[in-house]
Amino acid sequence: MTLQQLKYAITVAESGTITEAATRLYISQPSLTNAIHELEKEMNITIFNRTNRGIVLSKEGEDFLGYARQVLEQASILEDRYKGASGGKKQFCVSTQHYSFAVNAFVDLIKQFGQDEYDFSLRETQTYEIIEDVAHMKSEIGILFLNDFNETVIKKLLKSHELIFQELFVAKPHVFISVDHPLAHNDVITNEQLEDYPYLSFEQGEHNSFYFSEEIFSATERRKNIRVRDRATLFNLLIGLNGYTVCSGVIDKELNGSGIIAVPLADEGDMRIGYIRHQRGLSSRLAYTYIDALRKYIEC
Repeated sequence: MTLQQLKYAITVAESGTITEAATRLYISQPSLTNAIHELEKEMNITIFNRTNRGIVLSKEGEDFLGYARQVLEQASILEDRYKGASGGKKQFCVSTQHYSFAVNAFVDLIKQFGQDEYDFSLRETQTYEIIEDVAHMKSEIGILFLNDFNETVIKKLLKSHELIFQELFVAKPHVFISVDHPLAHNDVITNEQLEDYPYLSFEQGEHNSFYFSEEIFSATERRKNIRVRDRATLFNLLIGLNGYTVCSGVIDKELNGSGIIAVPLADEGDMRIGYIRHQRGLSSRLAYTYIDALRKYIEC
């Protein structure tokens, strides 16, 4: 097994076809196919299932490529350490719920390590996908929150995927509203006061359960609900409809705009925000640097 074979297999998985992967790798299709076959034979596994419609990554292939990504990352760090700037393109991926501090920390990481060549990914995505990304080692770390309501379900899922939750900080739930909202001058807001306003939340796809919500689940029934996929849409609707959402209270005016404020929400439990990582994967220097940057913005 060689690092080149691992790179080939990952590229095929990302491309979805041998043809596209061969083009990206600048090799012939037969050479790439043979390299994959030799890797599968040597490791005694089936990485890709062959069908009439093409190739599909197998379950054991997903696990194998998770390890392969870690091996390539560690090899890149070794090259960077001993070969300097010629060590190759730096790679790092993080999956996160929609937090402005996660974006700010990502910017700092690129400023410090981007240099001439890099391939970094920031995935603001659904809670279940965050867990899957880290489980399959597509992302080195994932950022989400736990509280008394979702902790049992989420931690059971993390354990089944061999993932570890590391707490970063404990946040008091806040309501994000427009500066022009009728409740904007309140020192504290209750769920009862919010009954007449639209509640905005990030939809969770097939796993649209209360346990996977990015927002605090409340026993108070919300009569007006709007679900969105991205942060910009949520904040535009929040301003335009006098809507609200519930989050950590950590807000960034440069990213979220000066028209949004955070007001404490009464009678709700704490949010324990942290990151998840794979228990069998070694964290890279990039991951540690990113986590340090997260702490800097959280402390602000």
